[in-house]
Amino acid sequence: MESVDDILLESEDKMSKSVEFLHQEFNGLRTGKASPSLVENITVDYYGAQTRLKELAGIATPEPRLIVINPYDPSALPAIEKAILAANLGVTPMNDGRVIRVPIPELSEERRKELLKVAKRMAEDQRVAIRNVRREANDTIKNLQKNSTISEDERDGGLEEIQKYTDDYIKQIDDMLDAKEKDVMEV
Repeated sequence: MESVDDILLESEDKMSKSVEFLHQEFNGLRTGKASPSLVENITVDYYGAQTRLKELAGIATPEPRLIVINPYDPSALPAIEKAILAANLGVTPMNDGRVIRVPIPELSEERRKELLKVAKRMAEDQRVAIRNVRREANDTIKNLQKNSTISEDERDGGLEEIQKYTDDYIKQIDDMLDAKEKDVMEV
């Protein structure tokens, strides 16, 4: 038998995972600055196995507009280069036989606006996910009260708490979006 506390804990956990997911998505969204998170989760076909780039190579940003990828196995260079091109990040890797350099070009105003639209869509998807968690939790709490498992006061308190969680997590998403917007529009 579920209690209101169990529902609240489960809901908060799901909401926090939505915020974490958005944070990871935003890290992969290219701004004008070089960041290892831009390439570290690209999957590379390494000897027939799909392997994340961060497991195959050291990734560094020695300059604000340059990512340097130093593979642990030099024979992986062509596969890494191919995977970066296939990821369609709008960057062109340069292979010198030992490391891959990925220069990050300056973003045009048009590209900045496109990235902003993508960021807003990502944020809205996670807001919807949080609202869905709220709806499920509210339904479960109302059913518990309908089945006389909890009192009306417990129901009202649970619904209030779920709404607080929803407001808090949506505010976190809005704050993250504002920060990303400043980051993307910064020249």
